[in-house]
Amino acid sequence: MTETIQNIKRYFALPELVGREVAAKYGEFAWACFDPRLLDVILWLREGLGIPLVCNTAALQQRGLRTNISPLVQEKTKAGKMYLSAHCLGKGVDLSSSRMSAKDMRKWIRQHIDECPHAIRLEGDKSAPTWLHIDVMNITDNKLVIFEV
Repeated sequence: MTETIQNIKRYFALPELVGREVAAKYGEFAWACFDPRLLDVILWLREGLGIPLVCNTAALQQRGLRTNISPLVQEKTKAGKMYLSAHCLGKGVDLSSSRMSAKDMRKWIRQHIDECPHAIRLEGDKSAPTWLHIDVMNITDNKLVIFEV
């Protein structure tokens, strides 16, 4: 197991990032579902902010890895819509904290982007007002891309 995974386990239980069903079926192998760059970024963010971050909870689901049985994915599929979310590719998560607003987390990231281990994308304030969507699907020359859905 990589050092990044060992370190990230100090802050997140596997079901928080992949969901209960994936964790139950695949166990520790579920870590392989993630792009290693995303795990590096999550770890950098958690340690840099120094505050607890939440992904999936009992009330909030589908904020980490999304599979073909996730309701959001099923809804798009039934509607005949293509859905290539970073969540489905193991490249993105939604995070929140009771100690810092999503807007302030985005501000902190902008201030520290040179320290981020990989190029990232953030969903902006308008389409993600109460959560931080962060992913590694940035294919530009810019270290940070902010997008709205």
